Amino acid sequence: MFSPPLHRQRHQFVVDFVNKNKPQKVADLGCSECTLLMKLKFHRDIELLVGVDIDGAKLKKKWQGLGPLSTDYLQPSYYQLRIELYQGSVTQKDARLRGFDLVTSVELIEHLTLADLGQFSDVVFGYMIPAVAIISTPNAEFNTLLPGLTGFRHHDHKFEWTRAEFQSWALGVALQYGYEVEFTGVGPAPLGQQDAVGFCTQIGVFRRLRQRPSCRAVFGVDVEELFSYELLYSITYPSLRDNNTLRKFLVAEVLCFAEELKQRWMEERMAASDGSLLQTEGGAEAHQAASGQRVEARENPTACGPEDENLMGQRGLGLFMTQEEANQGAQEESPSVHRFVAVPLASLWTSPKVSALSGSLRNLRHFLMEEPTVRLSQDGSAVMLKEEDLDEGSFHAEDGDYGEANQCSQPPEQGEEWEASV
Repeated sequence: MFSPPLHRQRHQFVVDFVNKNKPQKVADLGCSECTLLMKLKFHRDIELLVGVDIDGAKLKKKWQGLGPLSTDYLQPSYYQLRIELYQGSVTQKDARLRGFDLVTSVELIEHLTLADLGQFSDVVFGYMIPAVAIISTPNAEFNTLLPGLTGFRHHDHKFEWTRAEFQSWALGVALQYGYEVEFTGVGPAPLGQQDAVGFCTQIGVFRRLRQRPSCRAVFGVDVEELFSYELLYSITYPSLRDNNTLRKFLVAEVLCFAEELKQRWMEERMAASDGSLLQTEGGAEAHQAASGQRVEARENPTACGPEDENLMGQRGLGLFMTQEEANQGAQEESPSVHRFVAVPLASLWTSPKVSALSGSLRNLRHFLMEEPTVRLSQDGSAVMLKEEDLDEGSFHAEDGDYGEANQCSQPPEQGEEWEASV
């Protein structure tokens, strides 16, 4: 009788709040099959996303949907995201859930006994002390409009409150723990009946009062930390804020663009009868290529400091062919000769991706000097590529471990009741 379905409206209410308020640390209590978490993982302002549920089997069944996509590895961003799933009861305290910007509890409290509800209030508002808490629960006054419903909406519900009962509990909790609460809901009543029965789902948005100290101020740093929950799953998304991820992605971009420049130069070189350049690496100054073989670099004085300008001038702005003698082993009668194409860092800097990732030519050289898969010239001003084709299979932005996840078996599907289908 609702379009979109009621459970989607509840989740959309949270999503809209996140879009507007941009919390960085979000926890969903009673996350069940992680449906809300799967929506929130695409919001780039969130840096830590946590789900807690007492049913570990449901968590293990759905954790795969929380992992990074292939595009997250191939095109990592500067945003950071870590997702964690815990098995545990919302009536128990765990220090890892303290100090969040937003804690949600969607259709959870009605599954608790009144005694457990008191513990829940103390855990959330007295121990976790989030900046904002969103709590939703069925509105019993609306039940008369639900076709075929007798009794509660779910067999596990311990109670279903009227609007007055929910507001009485919420206002008492807010007064006790230093919060203010605003009441709203989703799933409007038919035309003309809204005032009489209210929303199908009633929602309380609790905001911590300014005079109420945060959890850090309440507990300090020396308080004994409690760890009641079991961590079932954790994953850290690849981010360019991580130096290892940045280096891997930058190196992949550099090698790809260097190979492109090398192939372009060699094709032009072969087309011109007098276009070959030879020099001994570290020796005399190289002869400049013919005008048709030169790869110009775009100077960016706003991004380049004195050291960058020095790098740009050391080899000019072209590509060079070099030859190098290398002794391959004591048993060889004579050393072998390898031919390389030198791609100046100044030419690589013309790639928008390379310049954006490295920030400066100085940083670019620093990153490449620490990468064993990249060969630099002796003065560090150019990337050296062998004349034969580059083995592209050695470089993939997706390589590397960005996070580990616990492998979990998948239990059989469980039946859904009326509440989940609205």
